[in-house]
Amino acid sequence: MEKTPLHLNKIADYLYEIPRTGRMSVPGRVFGDDRVLRDAAEDQALQQVANVAHLPGIVAASIAMPDIHWGYGFPIGGVAATDPKQGGVISPGGVGYDINCGVRLARTNLEESDLKQNLQKLVQQLFRDIPTGVGSHGAISKLKVSEEKEMLRKGSRWAVHHGYGTTDDIERTEEQGCLRGADPDAVSDRALKRGAGQVGTLGSGNHFLEIGIVDQVYDQAAAGVFDLHQGQITLMIHCGSRGFGHQVCGDFLKQMSRSPAEFDLPDRQLACARIESPGGRQYLAAMACAANFAWANRQCIFSLSRQSFEKALSVSPRALGMTLVYDVCHNIAKMEEHSIGDIRKHLCVHRKGATRAFPAGHPDVPALYRNVGQPVLIPGDMGRYSFVCVGQPKSMDETFGSTAHGAGRVMSRRQAIREGRGRRIDRELGKRGIIVMAAGRETLAEEMSEAYKDVSQVVQIMHDAGVAKKVVRLRPIGVIKG
Repeated sequence: MEKTPLHLNKIADYLYEIPRTGRMSVPGRVFGDDRVLRDAAEDQALQQVANVAHLPGIVAASIAMPDIHWGYGFPIGGVAATDPKQGGVISPGGVGYDINCGVRLARTNLEESDLKQNLQKLVQQLFRDIPTGVGSHGAISKLKVSEEKEMLRKGSRWAVHHGYGTTDDIERTEEQGCLRGADPDAVSDRALKRGAGQVGTLGSGNHFLEIGIVDQVYDQAAAGVFDLHQGQITLMIHCGSRGFGHQVCGDFLKQMSRSPAEFDLPDRQLACARIESPGGRQYLAAMACAANFAWANRQCIFSLSRQSFEKALSVSPRALGMTLVYDVCHNIAKMEEHSIGDIRKHLCVHRKGATRAFPAGHPDVPALYRNVGQPVLIPGDMGRYSFVCVGQPKSMDETFGSTAHGAGRVMSRRQAIREGRGRRIDRELGKRGIIVMAAGRETLAEEMSEAYKDVSQVVQIMHDAGVAKKVVRLRPIGVIKG
């Protein structure tokens, strides 16, 4: 990785700029405070912001959110838009290995008191019904190749068509749960093989399913539109495209790294292709397949979870009232319309560990939310809290309609495992009223609260910066992890 001497200028409250130096095409911009900048400098994430600014066709700035930390090529928490008409590129490192890793939030008719006697039973039921862990299979029968390809083309609609949810779920999902341009012929046989048995599975690492309580309301009007209120039970799902997406990313990184050295970039992990080249178009078609896989996966998990609630609590679907609030992704690249100065442009927006945050009135916000803005789902760690926010107009001016995606790690997984040695994280959480189940103790050590920034600080920065406004806070009471 090429190191550029970095100097940051504060240009607004919670916004810093890395000026253009050397071959940077645009400046870098980082949303944060002193602590965010210190952590990012330690793991070279700020250097990655500067490196991304070298990408051909990048416009405005290389942007980072306050949950920034080191990633492959791009920092996690990175946003970059490239212009196809200016030779702009698509970079798999700007999407990540877990393509369309995202978050889905459901609300229920249940209150905290409804779970006092049955929370343990409910968590156990969810753990039985939702396969977790590395390589997990089993919730849905292994798909034939023809069935898998249909799913890759249709995304959430495939799941609903097969009885997993309703058409209302599709309306409350980013891109209606299907990225256009998906072409299963663009993906490898290895990717198809890895994905065939993984639909309806949570996976491992930081993926989770979380029962929460709305414990604080900041914006009553927006919360009312999202049908959320104090004391209400919610369900949050965080997962992505499993082994399928990982294989797609790996295949194209290898392919783009082997191609002739067309670009003079400071980091080999920024391997890329012109958007309008055959290689670029093929990656976008394969990436869309992985995005659709993830949406179908979350749709199936959501449907299976609803059945688990009904079974564990002996409650009818009507009494449960579990409905989707929204589903938003945070590892993706999409063609979107944005203004650069006074000019509207069709740009490829990379969001790698960043969440879409479109404001009120935007045509891509579902009609039922258009007067208030797009719900923004920002999970924290399993021991503290998560947030629902809403996109603000400033996001379109400053971040290509994007905000933070979560807390952001401050410990590597290996370091967290070392720090957790000899501890029983499940018992520690249990004493705080949080029941957690996982495939292994190492997973709990990797995901302990101390391994992450405090998500409330991340959310507050974006709130104060005018990018995404706080609506409600969710407190976890039951968690399953891989």
